[in-house]
Amino acid sequence: MPLRQASTSSAMSDDAIPTSNPNDTASLLEERLRAWKHAVGYLEDYVTATEKVEKAHSKEYEKVLKTINNPLKEGHHFDQGMGGVAALFENMRQNTQGLANSHLETEQNLKGSVLPILQRLHKEIKNKSKELSSGAAKGAKEVDKARNTTQKHIELLGQQTANYESQGGKMTAADDPYVVRRGVLHRLSAQVLHENNNRHDLIAVQNNFAQFEQHVIEVIQQAMMSFNQFVVGRAQKQQELYGDILATTQQVPASFEWDRFVQRNGNILIDPNSPERTVDSIQFPNQSHKGTQALIEGRLERKSRNKLSMAGYSTGYYVVTPSKFLHEFKDNDNIRKDPTPELSIYLPDATIGNTNGEKFNVKGKDVSKGFGSKLSGTSEIAFKAHSPSDAQKWYDVIRSAAGSGPTLVHTNTMSSMGSDASSPMSPVDKKTIPPLQTQQTQGVTGGPTVASPGSGHPTSAIETKPTPPVEKS
Repeated sequence: MPLRQASTSSAMSDDAIPTSNPNDTASLLEERLRAWKHAVGYLEDYVTATEKVEKAHSKEYEKVLKTINNPLKEGHHFDQGMGGVAALFENMRQNTQGLANSHLETEQNLKGSVLPILQRLHKEIKNKSKELSSGAAKGAKEVDKARNTTQKHIELLGQQTANYESQGGKMTAADDPYVVRRGVLHRLSAQVLHENNNRHDLIAVQNNFAQFEQHVIEVIQQAMMSFNQFVVGRAQKQQELYGDILATTQQVPASFEWDRFVQRNGNILIDPNSPERTVDSIQFPNQSHKGTQALIEGRLERKSRNKLSMAGYSTGYYVVTPSKFLHEFKDNDNIRKDPTPELSIYLPDATIGNTNGEKFNVKGKDVSKGFGSKLSGTSEIAFKAHSPSDAQKWYDVIRSAAGSGPTLVHTNTMSSMGSDASSPMSPVDKKTIPPLQTQQTQGVTGGPTVASPGSGHPTSAIETKPTPPVEKS
């Protein structure tokens, strides 16, 4: 700057009318003030935009809050005390509301504290520009006017000196080059005075600009410090609120909700220490009704009804019920499939054959599909028990259930016949068998289970009285 001032002063001393424009310095300073004004305007726009963003964030967090603002669905499943999931959601609601409020507070602080600082600085720069226009800029105009006046008289001096040469010094007093020269000096003195005054004004303005720009920088720093304080404070607050949500979440014991749920619903939930249910321990109506207890049940072998079959006998599970049916099942398993009889014979309508060792026969109609079913047919079934005594037990129970129905006599020929013999059976006389009298004895291995008289419960085996001989006519 000093070098420039020196060159300008030298130029003004050498030339009556300097080539430099007196408005250049003032225009340059005015342009610099506009630059500062625009810079401060950018900061105002930045803070204003940030303020709007904070306000928008506050509204967005209000939307976030609405996602958890309603009570939890099926909320009764959660413990309502401190330390559980319900308390966690309440903590989230409070902290999310805090997040919305923090953005709203930041927006208000930026609008009420930061923006006014920049707006005041903006006005100061405008005022400084007005001062420059009314001071140094006005002086530059006066200098320019004085220079124009001096320039005209210098041109007049040139004309008069030329006339002096052409006329041999003969001219009027007013046109005397001496007088005109002094007029130039007079006007040049006024011009220099205006130039020096303008110079002093510009130097003062330039010196003041240094201080003013320091002030501008300090105000900008103050504004940005306030801006940072509010924005960073909001960010720290936001970090604290999110941290509190995380801490509350991590403080919920993994088993807290389940333990409290079990306490509240212990009468509904299953006690893992309680024993499992078993069919044997279950009681239901008519479970022990006399009609449900088998008179005798167990495994018997049955001769195949197919005469060409090489299988011989097949084993099945047979039951004589108080309802006077002889049922055939594949096995005694009540779990894998529904125990539907494969064969059912109504014993009062059947013909019972005498025992022949461990063998005996029963002839009757299969009514497992119903009494009137077209699929039912009469057939003779040859059974084989585990032992003659077992066969006798089965015979006694079956005969007792059949009542005084007809009997079949066993002969060597009959025992060798197939189970579905198509030839007529040998006629025999009916015999009268007294009612079945049994008494509980020691069980026989592999033997049938026979019901004790009047008890309705099966025993391992029974001992029967000898059957009286058949009376032939």
